[in-house]
Amino acid sequence: MNKNTCCFFGHRDTPSEISDKLKRAIIDLIENKSVDSFYVGNQGGFDNMVRNTLKKLKIKYPHINYAVVLAYMPTGADGKDYSDTIYPDGLENVPPKFAIDRRNRWLIDNSDYVIAYINRSYGGAAKFYELAVKKKKYVINLYDTTGAQP
Repeated sequence: MNKNTCCFFGHRDTPSEISDKLKRAIIDLIENKSVDSFYVGNQGGFDNMVRNTLKKLKIKYPHINYAVVLAYMPTGADGKDYSDTIYPDGLENVPPKFAIDRRNRWLIDNSDYVIAYINRSYGGAAKFYELAVKKKKYVINLYDTTGAQP
């Protein structure tokens, strides 16, 4: 079985009301597209919602894996749990100003599917949503009420 991977992009202020729609989209990829690996960032509300959803789904679908992909090397001094994180090779040489951008490009380059919540055309999430579309990834925008693929 091929290993299919999904990443996520969404606005920091994504409303919590979309959590059920997010969960259904992830389950659909697991059950119907054989997606078993998921990458998520850690920069805001959408990322936290995704991480919490994946933690819960891992109980029902133990074969899936997920990782929080860090843009900055953790110091370990902050007391946070980093057991479900990865830090991509090559980011250690990227100036902090460009680290999130480079991490997000890594997410797209290492994923087949993208689940997003994009309701405006500006900001980092929108920028990488557009890049995923341009790179012809299978993109699901949870904000899109038509269900159409971009």
